[in-house]
Amino acid sequence: MNARTEPQLLQAASAHSLSNSHLDALEEETVFILREVAAAFERPALLFSGGKDSLVMLRCAEKAFGVGRIPYPLLMIDTGHNFPEVTDFRDQRAAELKAELIVRSVEDSMARGTVRLAHPGESRNVHQSVTLLEAIDEFRFDALIGGARRDEEKARAKERIFSHRDSFGQWQPKAQRPELWTLFNTRLQPGEHFRVFPISNWTELDVWQYIERENIALPSIYYAHKREVVERRGLLVPVTPLTPPKDGEATETRTVRFRTVGDITCTCPVESDAATPGQIVIETLAADVSERGATRMDDKTSEASMEKRKKDGYF
Repeated sequence: MNARTEPQLLQAASAHSLSNSHLDALEEETVFILREVAAAFERPALLFSGGKDSLVMLRCAEKAFGVGRIPYPLLMIDTGHNFPEVTDFRDQRAAELKAELIVRSVEDSMARGTVRLAHPGESRNVHQSVTLLEAIDEFRFDALIGGARRDEEKARAKERIFSHRDSFGQWQPKAQRPELWTLFNTRLQPGEHFRVFPISNWTELDVWQYIERENIALPSIYYAHKREVVERRGLLVPVTPLTPPKDGEATETRTVRFRTVGDITCTCPVESDAATPGQIVIETLAADVSERGATRMDDKTSEASMEKRKKDGYF
């Protein structure tokens, strides 16, 4: 059978409404996990970037505990190179929820000397691990809830929902704990903690269907907008003071959107006219490359780049 083209998918979707009944089961599982974290740990926190996945988790947390009653703080590790549309939205959403927002900066780690860049233009994305581990030590967090999903990248597909980290913050992929019948082993030794991923079993399509169903507000850069870009290594690199064009590169203005949002120095948009969640659902149906594979320069350094970072304490 031949794969459907995007116009054919658009035609099919307009003729038949795409089912989202499976979202109830995914939401129920996520709510259960969020409540399990609150019950099993003394000092959990929810990693909150202002991105689409963390906003989906926040909606599930509202359903788990009630509006304005999320029982753990929101934690953001800021590289100092984040898109302003996202950080502004992060602050706005935290204020609306009356949630405690803790922000720790890679720049503060640089000032302390715990982070040293190889050169001024180096991406700070990988160095978030240091700042995160410092925040864990500062607040004595024993569980961090993250929005990673298994469909994003092969190293994330290996990881358990309750992912144990040793006293150095490291992940051991060959020593993970079984998770049978949704029973989670949450025992910790002093200095250890867990990373918990309540939406591990969601896909990018599920996330966008849920955003559409729940009418979840997002930062504007997730939708189609005009942006100056250059083509580099098969990606559209946004032209910013942090990512200027290189010698010989031609800049052009294209209509783009971001499938995933991270540090400006390593996150790229994709060409798109999708201006609503419903339109993005249709685009996602036709996508044959994961969102990180299509947009993240830091994942293209090697086949095992994400797994190595996760072993060193990355999200």
